Amino acid sequence: MKQYQDFTFKKGMAGLAIIAFLILAVIVVKGDLKLFPSKSLTRQSNQAALLKEHFLNDSDVLSIQAKDNIVFISISDTKSRALVFTGKGSTIAKAWAAADRKAGAYISEHENYNAVWVKADIVNTTQKIRTADLNRELASVHFKYFYRKGIALDDNFDTAFLEAEVNGNKMIAYPEQQQTSKATGSDSVLLNKKNINHYLEGYYGREPIKNIPDEVTTFTTLGFFCDEQNTIYPLYGGGLDYGRRTVGLVDDDVISEVILKASTYLYRQLDARGHFTYGHFPIFDNTMTGYNIVRHTTAIWSLINLYRMTNDAALIPRLDSAIAYLLKGFIEYKSAGVAYVVERGAGEIKLGGNGVAIIMLSEYMDVFGTDKYAETVAHLANGILELENLKDGTYYHVLNYPGFSRKEKYRIIYYDGEATFGLIRAYTFTKDKRYLAAAATAVEHFIKSDYTRYRDHWVAYAMNEITKYIQEPRYYEFALKNVQNNLKAIYNRETSFHTYLELLMVGWQTYRRIVDSGMPLEYLNGFDVKRFSETIYKRARHMLNGYFYPEYAMYMKAPDKIVHSFFVRHHNYRVRIDDVQHFIGGYYYYTLYFDDIVKNLSDEFLKQIESRGFASD
Repeated sequence: MKQYQDFTFKKGMAGLAIIAFLILAVIVVKGDLKLFPSKSLTRQSNQAALLKEHFLNDSDVLSIQAKDNIVFISISDTKSRALVFTGKGSTIAKAWAAADRKAGAYISEHENYNAVWVKADIVNTTQKIRTADLNRELASVHFKYFYRKGIALDDNFDTAFLEAEVNGNKMIAYPEQQQTSKATGSDSVLLNKKNINHYLEGYYGREPIKNIPDEVTTFTTLGFFCDEQNTIYPLYGGGLDYGRRTVGLVDDDVISEVILKASTYLYRQLDARGHFTYGHFPIFDNTMTGYNIVRHTTAIWSLINLYRMTNDAALIPRLDSAIAYLLKGFIEYKSAGVAYVVERGAGEIKLGGNGVAIIMLSEYMDVFGTDKYAETVAHLANGILELENLKDGTYYHVLNYPGFSRKEKYRIIYYDGEATFGLIRAYTFTKDKRYLAAAATAVEHFIKSDYTRYRDHWVAYAMNEITKYIQEPRYYEFALKNVQNNLKAIYNRETSFHTYLELLMVGWQTYRRIVDSGMPLEYLNGFDVKRFSETIYKRARHMLNGYFYPEYAMYMKAPDKIVHSFFVRHHNYRVRIDDVQHFIGGYYYYTLYFDDIVKNLSDEFLKQIESRGFASD
């Protein structure tokens, strides 16, 4: 009997255990309880552990006084868009732990996921705002993607997006032709419900939002980023630097590293044929399908400068293949000794194409001590001569191809400077005085027509080059005016407009030659070299906001494709080979002259720049 009772008891207990287990299993399936709690991100990621220690002991973080603390942890495997996990808590440590648990749970459920980059943000300011008022505020932002705040769609931050998520997923639906600050209607700019839901559903499996609420909360954060080398970078918390790693003195070492990485990116875009991947729109990882042989040519120029910096012989085969791609596929002869670069896709010949081809080929010959392309350079220069009015220095810009008939007298101002610079470079290698004389005629036209108003870097290149052969005081004066007349506009430019640094740095070379030669140029008496050097430094520092540091790139769809390149934020974060080339071009000359420039910078200026960011003066 006792045995039967023991058996019955054990059988009943076993049944209860089974029932309890089934109930527990249902709870686990529903996600209300983790039977085996997942490891935290901190325990799985060395980067996160280091970041946590830094984050929870940072004085700026600890100074935040908030009833409810909100922490975002972003992780990226470098191949896919960062995933962002939000934690809330009565203390900063509790908020971190909540976000950390969510990130750790994701990694536990995706065993192959490797969190290479980890970023942490804590909310430090918030503002409730009516959506209609937010629309007006967004409309006042002069350029797309320059709204530098996160947006929460509810008071609890259950649906909240960092600034990098907002802009990196195109959550603001700007009209295609925004009328900048003049737009005032509440419907001129809207939060993009379609893209918000694409992000929520596609990356988090969440229910889509039904409507944009009538009131939202905008916010800023203090951020910190940890890279694959376990280096932690505090991030700027305001201004146009927002979200980028803090940098001390922007010296030649800082910029040399940027140049080498960006040039390596450009090198990777070259295939075995010598053809570049033309560009990317990284928000949704769209590859550009068009091609522009002029931009192909200038991109080669950047890689030649990379060879100057590194003397890496491994670059030479790719350089040669890229040049061969140009010469074999895109050079056509109108007659014996007269050649043009043909833009085959458009069926056109552009004046600027001949100019930049000469510039690139002459740069190659200079670096490698050869004259292998001298004849081609002469034939391209002859093509330019046929497009110049040698009486007044004006150029004809576009021809049809095939046929070489005239199509368009004027296309873009840059062609004039490119052609003139090209003619002078052609003279360098051929010593044919026709090219130098034609360039001088064009320069006279630049002076007469005041080309300083165009803020054209190619004009700066042309003036710097021609004054090596013709020491005409008026030429030097015009070269300096091309700088001084534009300092205010360049200093206050909000975008990281890349060609401005080229203009400034080429102008600096001309300025140094004047000073070093002891030329008694009267214009120097009123030339503001202090403001000149300050503008150069400010542009160099500001242009880092157009460099795809990992903390920017991780919020794009395919970060590894564009990290360490340069982008144009107000053009959908566009990355194009000529964009990269122009950034590299200005920065290359910056590294050469940094020691000279920094002598004119006061400690007060450097501190002011660091503290004020880039609000316009």
